[in-house]
Amino acid sequence: MSEERPSGRKKYLIGRLWKYLSRHGFLIAAAMLCMLSGNILALWGPKLSGSAIDAMGAGGGSVDFPRVFYYVGLMAAFYVASGILSYILSLLMIRLSRKVIYRMRKDVFDRLSVLPVGFFDKYQTGDIISVISYDIDTVNQSFSNDLLQVLQSAVIVVFSLVMMLTIAPVLVLVFAVTIPLSVVFTLFITKRVRPLFRKRSKKLGELNGFVEEMIGGQKTTKAYGREKEVVSRFDVKNREAVDAYNKAEYYGTLTGPSVNFINNISMVLVSVFGALTYLNGGIGLGDISSFVQYSRKFSGPINEVANIIGELQSAFAAAERVFRLIDELPEKPDAQTARVLNDIYGDVCAENVSFGYTPEKPVIRDFSMHAEKGSLVAIVGPTGAGKTTIVNLLMRFYDADSGSIRVDGKDIYNVTRSSLRGAYSMVLQDTWLFHGTIFDNIAYGKENATMEEVVRAAKAAKIHDYIVSLPEGYQTVLSDNGVNISKGQKQLLTIARAMMLDCRMLILDEATSNVDTRTEKQIQEAMRELMKDKTCFVIAHRLSTVQNADNILVIRGGRIEEQGKHDELIAKGGFYSKLYYAQFETY
Repeated sequence: MSEERPSGRKKYLIGRLWKYLSRHGFLIAAAMLCMLSGNILALWGPKLSGSAIDAMGAGGGSVDFPRVFYYVGLMAAFYVASGILSYILSLLMIRLSRKVIYRMRKDVFDRLSVLPVGFFDKYQTGDIISVISYDIDTVNQSFSNDLLQVLQSAVIVVFSLVMMLTIAPVLVLVFAVTIPLSVVFTLFITKRVRPLFRKRSKKLGELNGFVEEMIGGQKTTKAYGREKEVVSRFDVKNREAVDAYNKAEYYGTLTGPSVNFINNISMVLVSVFGALTYLNGGIGLGDISSFVQYSRKFSGPINEVANIIGELQSAFAAAERVFRLIDELPEKPDAQTARVLNDIYGDVCAENVSFGYTPEKPVIRDFSMHAEKGSLVAIVGPTGAGKTTIVNLLMRFYDADSGSIRVDGKDIYNVTRSSLRGAYSMVLQDTWLFHGTIFDNIAYGKENATMEEVVRAAKAAKIHDYIVSLPEGYQTVLSDNGVNISKGQKQLLTIARAMMLDCRMLILDEATSNVDTRTEKQIQEAMRELMKDKTCFVIAHRLSTVQNADNILVIRGGRIEEQGKHDELIAKGGFYSKLYYAQFETY
């Protein structure tokens, strides 16, 4: 996710958040009305209390009970009405925050769906999940609590100030000293705390990414006896996250107590000067009582806002990460002249293609090949040679730096991505199944698939017998990513899924790596029959599985070192021959 924005970041974030809020004008208007009405009713309490005190008189026998009861009753009615309005306000804010967060989370997920594959190659899954869950929840907390508190505090401070000015303007001068002191101190702390909360969010994201990675590799960890090392690495990540959290919270909580101390000083000064003014006859006892209550209401919100400054900084840091993700650049749009790829035959040609994930490190160099309609092209070579990268280029998960790739004579950069990718079906080495029935997983790529079609594909993939042996058959529910079945069975299900699609081209990226040799041969035979007249690209490490390929491309160092049929390449005695016999000796 892109680096930090220039100055004015806070204003930028507030502006972005306001765009989400402004979509719900009715809720905002209703909330503002409830907030203003409720707070004004509550803020009349001190004034009514002072009037009730004045009605009692200085002596014991001069109490005007009707007036006292009138003011007390009015004060009670105001407080009850204020409480009801506050409850309604809370409901409105919860509803508003729910709508805003729903939209924000949807925007994040929608953005993820259009980001290029390269984005997910760069960032950990756990870090992305942390943005969707923790960071958005943090923003939600501020919407439903902190934002409301700040708005209420602003109303209380303004109204209390006005009331104090009407009661005793001279005493208000006390706050001319204490309030600027509070503001300066708060700004001083905030400037230093903001980067700490940003770092906290980053470290929590790194921790989530590490945990997600380690949980996914539990079997490997136990098989190699690396539990202690994993725990040790987790301790380091956990300590970094905890330290970042504690440091942010420690400095964030300094603001509240410090501002509270300054406000207590202002209360002392108000009490002293108020008493002197009363003794000089400049103010009544009821007015002193009202002024003290208003001064507490005036100082209280300032203290409360200071207390939530840390939470607001956390929310800003979280919002920043959310908006960085939303602002990530999607895949480059199709060219305006791009056309839908129709009537596909499956003739694929690449000429002088070069590509590197970074400019200084090319992975594919001057790659050229021609896959005729209905042919089986095998792509083999050592690890890191660029085999999977070629597939990524064929499907435009990445765009080549130079050269051209054509399907049926049409440059793939002049056709829409969706139609290009829809022309392929793909089975990857890393199988992906979702929580749902076996039927749903096989039929995933074909809308309105029938049971007959799914069964036919499962039989072709040699997985039908296993499925019908299950108690629920095709309605058996798979757990997340199919952890309740073997890797080989997962691979067969994904192969059956690919067979469901009526595509003219098929890509198998190490698709049979998790099945035994006998099943692998059965799958190859079934697929040759099923994919007749379709162009197939097969990436394989086990060279015994590609002996019948129409053309074998031997990739080494990002270039085609050799190509031809199996027997031709063996007869040459080149790099392919060495790879083949090395595997033959191994197996």
